[in-house]
Amino acid sequence: MEVTLTSDQQAFIKLAVADGRLRSEEEAVAEALALWEERERGRIAFLATLTDARASLARGEGRELTDESLQELAKSVKERGRARLATELARSA
Repeated sequence: MEVTLTSDQQAFIKLAVADGRLRSEEEAVAEALALWEERERGRIAFLATLTDARASLARGEGRELTDESLQELAKSVKERGRARLATELARSA
């Protein structure tokens, strides 16, 4: 397979090789593909989560978010966090 890079891409790669961040042009392409693959795996995982969330809502398992429910959730999270911190501090004392 042949890949044609723009002159800007070629310059970018040459600079990275010259600076010692990469050993070769091939390494630059391999790293770019690895990052793309990682991004795509994250996208696929997100879409699967979104599909699961939609299915959960369709089954009536969701809850409505309002200003009041979000404030209650925030209060609950703070209380649990403070309790956990107090427990950890007591253990380390």
